Amino acid sequence: MNEFAELIRTLDATNKTNAKVAALSAYFRDAPDADKVWTIAILSHRRPPRPVNTRLLREWASELAGIPLWLFEESYHIVGDLAETIALVIPRTGGEESHNRSLQDYLLDMIYLKDREEHEKKAYLTEHWQKLGYYERFVLTKLMTGGFRIGISQKLMTRALSQATGVEEDLLAFRLMGNWDPAASSFRQLVLEEQESENQSRPYPFYLAYAIEETPEALGAPGDWLMEHKWDGIRAQLIVRSGTMFLWSRGEELITESYPEFAPLAETLPDGTVLDGEILPFPKGKVGTFNDLQKRLGRKKVGAALLRKVPVILRAYDLLEWEGRDLREQPFEARRALLDPLIEPLAADPGMPIDLSLTLEVGSWEAAHRERGESRERRSEGLMLKRKDSAYGVGRKKGDWWKWKVDPLTVDAVLTYAMRGHGRRSNLFTDYTFALWEEKENGERELVTFAKAYSGLTDAEFRQVDAWIKKNTLERFGPVRSVTPEHVFEIAFEGIARSKRHKSGFATRFPRIVRWRKDKPISEANTLRELENMIP
Repeated sequence: MNEFAELIRTLDATNKTNAKVAALSAYFRDAPDADKVWTIAILSHRRPPRPVNTRLLREWASELAGIPLWLFEESYHIVGDLAETIALVIPRTGGEESHNRSLQDYLLDMIYLKDREEHEKKAYLTEHWQKLGYYERFVLTKLMTGGFRIGISQKLMTRALSQATGVEEDLLAFRLMGNWDPAASSFRQLVLEEQESENQSRPYPFYLAYAIEETPEALGAPGDWLMEHKWDGIRAQLIVRSGTMFLWSRGEELITESYPEFAPLAETLPDGTVLDGEILPFPKGKVGTFNDLQKRLGRKKVGAALLRKVPVILRAYDLLEWEGRDLREQPFEARRALLDPLIEPLAADPGMPIDLSLTLEVGSWEAAHRERGESRERRSEGLMLKRKDSAYGVGRKKGDWWKWKVDPLTVDAVLTYAMRGHGRRSNLFTDYTFALWEEKENGERELVTFAKAYSGLTDAEFRQVDAWIKKNTLERFGPVRSVTPEHVFEIAFEGIARSKRHKSGFATRFPRIVRWRKDKPISEANTLRELENMIP
């Protein structure tokens, strides 16, 4: 455990990418093999399920530290991180023997503790919290909470692993995909040995677009470009090789079993075909919202009722492999000349869960502006602009592919609740809840919460709002404060859908603060009816 804790200490102390890669690479060279596998699992979000809820962790830590729970809670809200708070308040009472235990030992303990009685979990944590030093205690608690985020992407971790082992990054990216079990995989099997299915199911690295920086006119002659709508779903590659179909998400997860409706494509598409496209919800034969698709996310098995309620399709963008040949270096226009006649007859069959993302010639930039203006009616996020002669690259690169999203929707809303932020903002109230007016039949109006946001203001504005909140708190609910409804903020979001889970009846996508409307009284804030009218 101490090697892993030292790694976390090093990573926590720098924001430089090269320094993080060097620290990870050194760890992957020197750490025990079993701990390497668990580290890979942790950094690729394959942690064991948490065995203890955070309420119990807070109660046990305050008891062990000899302080009242309210004081622990206040400390937690100031520090902003539960594991760090516990690591700080619990005194170490000696004993070095826990330092001899490996990271694997602790993670296997977590798996064992999951189904134990509460008193056993408490005894375990009480013992190990006191034996461990600060960073080891911090790491153990982080693992227990299930929220281990240390600013290391899977791509960065893969780069470090490649430096340590000499295995190519794209091979490693493939080997670490899918549903492998860290408790049952050796480092050699997982990382070093060639896998039997590597060539058969291996996807290509995804090519990503940059957001357009100015206006499309800056891209030059419109005749050099093709445009298509940017769809809001799950980017995926569908692979058919040797009569078997594989589905990979952009997040490098093998998700074939989660979308069984694509199984017929294994028999319909020719062997040696790799499609790049978007998984979209398709209820009643029309593109749904991302809110619809969320019902399908993360499910390993999908029941018949959900398949009927939220059917999906793959909207094909690109053809990366044809008859076993890698087409990525060919011009985009040439790849589409093969893709379109392949998908069009399948899209005409209502039993096939696939269709084509249509490409359009850019006759003029004025026409492109008009097409972008129709995006919301089509349930798209805007346009993609792709150079006709562009190859299919790797990762995010400027020049050939651009995304040109629609302007966000905005409403003016009233601040009603606030909570302290995290990290450097943990001593300020920066996480806000906003409300809109609901108009009653009797003419009265009531503020109803509809969205939360925590970004968009300057540091100076956050400090101003924080000072006001502390003077205008109405009630406290743990870390949350209700405040006097007095200030209006303009809130932007990418989309809106009806939702039974939200009090307002609506869910917004990516809400954030645009500006503080000091010029507006709360009586002029928008209504829920006006929000509803924004639904396409």
